[in-house]
Amino acid sequence: EQPIDTLSKGFKRRVGLAQALLHDPRVLVLDEPTDGLDPNQKHEVRNLIAELKSDKAIIISTHLLEEVEAVCSRAVIIAHGRIVADGTPAELAALDPQHKAVILVMPQSQIAAARAKLGGLAGIAAVDDWVGEEADGLAIRPVAGTEILTSIGTLVRAEGWDVSEIRLERGRLDQVFRQITQKVSIDA
Repeated sequence: EQPIDTLSKGFKRRVGLAQALLHDPRVLVLDEPTDGLDPNQKHEVRNLIAELKSDKAIIISTHLLEEVEAVCSRAVIIAHGRIVADGTPAELAALDPQHKAVILVMPQSQIAAARAKLGGLAGIAAVDDWVGEEADGLAIRPVAGTEILTSIGTLVRAEGWDVSEIRLERGRLDQVFRQITQKVSIDA
């Protein structure tokens, strides 16, 4: 019994979604559907989108790339009014130069020695500094099509490095978005 303009931003979003669904459209266009929602509300909206996608075409316009990864089966990047990339979120993430890089988080005192040893491994394209929020380390990029995680793990154990984290990067959509749209801006 409350006027819509007196609702919180999150409830206004939910009312807008209900209005869009009221007439059971075949195509649903959503602009930033989870903007302003708390984590529980985001989860509910994502579940609703997952349920609806079996019998509706759903187009989501968003700058929230976590949203793309969470609910989209296809992503299109548009810059200066042109489509500059089109694929699944995983295909686009694979365009990130750090895709399939191995990240080693380790003490600063061991980084130089590790860089030298890692640079000598087969299948390594580059060993770059990696800066994290709480610790630093190295990002080791493979030669295309090469699996390097096992050989790096073997070297870490053999050298006894004090590695607090080792992980395989899957690529980041935000990095790909910046890379593609900045190139379009330069080319335009």
